[in-house]
Amino acid sequence: MTHAWFDLGDGRQVFRKVETAKPKRSALPAPMINSDTMSEVQSMLDGKYYSSKSALRATYRAAGVEEVGNDPARLRPRKRPKVDRKAVRDCLHKATARYERGERASR
Repeated sequence: MTHAWFDLGDGRQVFRKVETAKPKRSALPAPMINSDTMSEVQSMLDGKYYSSKSALRATYRAAGVEEVGNDPARLRPRKRPKVDRKAVRDCLHKATARYERGERASR
């Protein structure tokens, strides 16, 4: 961002910020490249071995099947943490008592 003088037209000038266009670049030193090659995997559809992601997915698309991952954790319901109501109530009582005694947080 730079600054420049602008003429208001009545003999006055003002010094204002001027937006400069920044190049659209990543902060990374090199771009991220997703390669099409991979180690050979056997297709669950036709049993052939593929070393290209696009070739494997093309056979899936042609057959009308959907490719999904194999992470079993995505199927499990997430557990919500139990809230200890008694601990929360005790903490509030302690904070209220300290406030009523006149204790304040120092800045």
